[in-house]
Amino acid sequence: MKDHWRAVLRIGVKALGLSPAELWAMSLPEWLALVEAEPIAPPSVADMAALRAAFPDHQNEDQA
Repeated sequence: MKDHWRAVLRIGVKALGLSPAELWAMSLPEWLALVEAEPIAPPSVADMAALRAAFPDHQNEDQA
C-alpha cells in the first residue's frame, strides 16, 4: 500500500472516526471538504494506463 493511502486511512479511521466503509464511500470533494485540503491534480495519462492494466474492466476472450 502506498504511503498516501496509509495516510488517508490513518486520518479517516483514526483521527475522524470513520469506518473503512464510510471512508471509501466518500467522494473526493467530500474528503477534501472534511480535511480542508487543497484539490489535487488529476492522475496522469500514464497513471491511468497503469490502473487500466492492473484492473481491466473485462477479461480477454482467450482468458475466459
